[in-house]
Amino acid sequence: MAERLELAKLCSSRDWSKAIRVLDSLLSKTCLIQDICNRAFCYSQLELHKHVIKDCDKALNLDPALLQSYILKGRAFSALGRNEEAILVWEEGHKYAVQHCTDLKQLLELEQLLTVSKQNNTLSQNHAAESDISATESVVTRESIETRDSNEKLNGKHEPHSETSVTVEVGNNSSDRSVKHNVLNGKAKGRRRSDGQSNGSFEGPKLSDESEVGGSSDLSKSVSPPFAVRIKSSDGTESSIKSSRSFDITSMGDVSEAYTGSSNTSESNYQPSAITDKSINKTDARSKPSDKVDMHLDLSDQNKRNKKFSVTRISKTKSINVDFRLSRGIAQVNEGKYNHAISIFDQILREDPTYPEALIGRGTAYAFQRELDSAIVDFTKAIQSNPSAGEAWKRRGQARAALGESVEAIADLTKALEFEPNSPDVLHERGIVNFKFKDFKAAVEDLSTCVKIDKDNKSAYTYLGSALSSVGEHKRAEDAHKKSIELDKNYLEAWVHLTQLYQELANSEKALECLHQILQIDRRFAKAYHLRGLLLHGMGQHRNAIKDLSDGLSLDSTNIECLYLRASCYHAVGQYREAVKDYDAALDMELESMDKFVLQCLAFYQKEIALYTASKLSSEFCWFDIDGDINPLFKEFWCKRMHPKDVCEKVYRQPPLRDSLRKSKLKKQEFTFTKARTTLIDAADCIGKKIQYNCPGFLPNRRQHRMAGLAAIEIAQKVSKAWRVEWKSSNKSTSKNSKRARRKERLSPPSQNRGGAGCSTSSLSDMLTSSVSAEDRSSSRSIMSWHELYSLAVKWRQISEPCDPVVWVNKLSEEFNSGFGSHTPLTLGQYKVVRYFPNFRRAINLAKAVIMEKKFVYSKEDNIIDLSREGKLQEVMNARSCSDLHTAVGQDFWLATWCNSTASEGMRLEGTRITLLKMGESGYDFAIRTPCTPSRWNDFDAEMALAWEAVCNAYCGETYGATDFDVLGNVRDAILRMTYYWYNFMPLSRGTAAVGFIVLLGVFLAANMEFTGTIPVGVQVDWEAILNFDSSSFMDSVKTWLYESLNISTSWKDYPDVASNFETTASVVAALSSYSEGAANKLHAEVSTPAASPTTATAASVLSPPESSPAPSPTLLGASRT
Repeated sequence: MAERLELAKLCSSRDWSKAIRVLDSLLSKTCLIQDICNRAFCYSQLELHKHVIKDCDKALNLDPALLQSYILKGRAFSALGRNEEAILVWEEGHKYAVQHCTDLKQLLELEQLLTVSKQNNTLSQNHAAESDISATESVVTRESIETRDSNEKLNGKHEPHSETSVTVEVGNNSSDRSVKHNVLNGKAKGRRRSDGQSNGSFEGPKLSDESEVGGSSDLSKSVSPPFAVRIKSSDGTESSIKSSRSFDITSMGDVSEAYTGSSNTSESNYQPSAITDKSINKTDARSKPSDKVDMHLDLSDQNKRNKKFSVTRISKTKSINVDFRLSRGIAQVNEGKYNHAISIFDQILREDPTYPEALIGRGTAYAFQRELDSAIVDFTKAIQSNPSAGEAWKRRGQARAALGESVEAIADLTKALEFEPNSPDVLHERGIVNFKFKDFKAAVEDLSTCVKIDKDNKSAYTYLGSALSSVGEHKRAEDAHKKSIELDKNYLEAWVHLTQLYQELANSEKALECLHQILQIDRRFAKAYHLRGLLLHGMGQHRNAIKDLSDGLSLDSTNIECLYLRASCYHAVGQYREAVKDYDAALDMELESMDKFVLQCLAFYQKEIALYTASKLSSEFCWFDIDGDINPLFKEFWCKRMHPKDVCEKVYRQPPLRDSLRKSKLKKQEFTFTKARTTLIDAADCIGKKIQYNCPGFLPNRRQHRMAGLAAIEIAQKVSKAWRVEWKSSNKSTSKNSKRARRKERLSPPSQNRGGAGCSTSSLSDMLTSSVSAEDRSSSRSIMSWHELYSLAVKWRQISEPCDPVVWVNKLSEEFNSGFGSHTPLTLGQYKVVRYFPNFRRAINLAKAVIMEKKFVYSKEDNIIDLSREGKLQEVMNARSCSDLHTAVGQDFWLATWCNSTASEGMRLEGTRITLLKMGESGYDFAIRTPCTPSRWNDFDAEMALAWEAVCNAYCGETYGATDFDVLGNVRDAILRMTYYWYNFMPLSRGTAAVGFIVLLGVFLAANMEFTGTIPVGVQVDWEAILNFDSSSFMDSVKTWLYESLNISTSWKDYPDVASNFETTASVVAALSSYSEGAANKLHAEVSTPAASPTTATAASVLSPPESSPAPSPTLLGASRT
């Protein structure tokens, strides 16, 4: 009874949507025919005609005598423009009614419907659009009829060949429509634009990030202020329609939100790696839409601007009724009634198949229905019929952009500008397309011109800001975004783009302020939670990130970026049950985007790493050995983000969590915050901050800082013990034997780790777990190799951020033999990589210096390109940009820098490779790529062994235990020289920069020198090494600030032992994850062992990529430096 009363109230208040929900509830309990008819009636009020037909069919199947079903079904067909089917339905109902006992009132209604319909069917097709008898829509208002009648009286009679001006105004509400016809003698005056803009401009939905700003969006449901559509005859006569609907070309991936039906983008790019350090496609820069920002539809500024869209002419051979039908068809498109609009245009085109206005209208309707190929066909026919139809060129450009046809789209929009020079709307459209296809310079030019003409275009300002940011003009970009916000303080798109700018620049404080403002505007804005989760993750606040990502997923459960990132955060803090659950959920998603498919691949690999880590929780941390235990093929595919099908078939899978639980009997790891641990963590937090680069793009990450501090202290403790053994051995006159042992280690061939899963760990584990003392060790035993030294830091780097594939390159598969290497871009197309572009000038000068000395470079095919010919070297010397240098060489090329060897006088080690590849028409991939071939590895292995031996010899002689700064000069220089070769070696898939500086800090501590300063603003220590040919130049550049901040200190010797206080893998994860604000006496690692989870035996089938998508590039993606 209560539901029936509620239903009656809802119908009285015309709340049809809620009434339908009540009827759904009633029908789920008891299926009554009348309720089905009532629901059909409610659908008819919402103009959901297909639902009406479906419900009426259900009702008629149950009771063929129900006349109400015939009436409603016929009206639905009529509203859809299917008048003949409507008549058939009504005739069937009438036939049944006259033969049976029925409701006479409904019988009379049927007869009236049939009479009117048949009369209309006998009229000319010119009146078809005026005879729609839908119960919920009137054809024209009384005002429109009176206006037309008065105009006809003005002329005495209707003249079908007169030039006509038709103005139809359609408000946001269909009940506010009015139609005006003005037939003037000889020549009609069209309405002039009040905003001073050219005819043919069209303002569509606006951008908001790869992407959304807040999930998917359906244009057919969006509400927007009106814009005007103008129909113009060849001599200037016009018809304008104010419309509440429009379409645009903004989306992540496909340029048109309206055409693709989705507003989902990224990140973001993200770069932390949105342009994160994520997969980078190095194909033509204009061949794929950019995913830098997420998209959203917003038209809130349209009220101010009344944009207009013109079609070219009104046929002089047609009557005013045909022209009115054209106007009404456009109005139907603008009201979202696309099928009805298409039926109207079909009628017109049956009379005149080349009528351009009708073709443009129907093409637009098709575009809104995502039938882009059909839309392009209609726009093309319109252009063929009238090549000067600027609107057709523009709309075909939009449709082509949505299909990814960037070159064709730009050409069409450029053609449209020929008919409407400096049209702000077309410039806006072309600017967006240029931006989406990564032609950022062209986008800046178009959008800058646009905002000069249309100073209130908030969308153009925020796109301009994003384009400026991409070409490295960050201050101008910030100003453009702020201008957009100044125009509309609630404009979410601008706030999102400003947030992304600050995040890209690593300005976390301002980024968080922007996100706060976004959530003040809309608490249910899912994208904001994703962006904040991403930012917090980059800052090392994984638990807080989990909260935001969970909030985002509660609003949009299909967001794989949120799901994948939350899984990574759970993984990092040791909540493996939740991590595996999220990884599995990501694997189960059905995706179409190749970028998102890469996340599924990573989810597969990281799930395996999570299972591996869980199996090691109760073991000593020294037995956590990804490089020794994980199959080389698995690691290679993980680094390259490749499809895991081969891994599933060939590689041993990790045991499920239930097995790890059974083995370790570990449910939750909670340990007391002892004084020793407190001391270590406080010291680690202080020391670890010293690795922070003070450069744009490098977010301060407290988790990484703590990792670095603990690793540096452990290195200092282990090295100090090793040096004590060396020193005592020296005192026993056995130093020569010790040196001989180290040289033997240096000359032995490096392990290629071909054994796969289950490989035992190296002798490093034995060394790490034993307490080193002179009494226990023979003087002839090698104390510690350089590889063991750096492996200490590598292990900490691996466990601190599990979504980073940090592995030794020589422990990969046979790919190592073919030169597996890293790729660190300074520019990608026209995009200037925030982190590394500051090194551009020095890098290009270094490339020129190499060319001048060698007088040749290598082609992409590794063939020599001779540059010694007359004039070529001078062109190289004059080059100031990538374009200049590429033109001088004449093709894509690479060259190799060198490092002067200390181990072998006169020998040059191969440094890094500087590559220059053309991308698109005006973009370049300018990058450093570091090869790691076996021969190069052996050269650097020998160099590193000698450099480490030099450090040991410098300290373990007369200077052992010295606390005089001057006495330790040789030690300092030896440490810097070893660091120089490490950075140029670059032996890790990523993490080389962080590991190198951590080891530097630890060895300095072991030598009683503590770095108390910070790395200067703008300095990246690894680049200082890479951009210098010899170690002396590197040392000179670093000494000026490093040595000034080195203080003699032995306080570190009072620190508790790291290895014994954080003995197990679980305790290490807990130490890195313990940032509880309220806990003063406990560390909660919450290293939970998940419930039983079977291995993913069917992952190969689950992860099959879309057939139309290319396989991921085998190139190592992202930088390997941090």
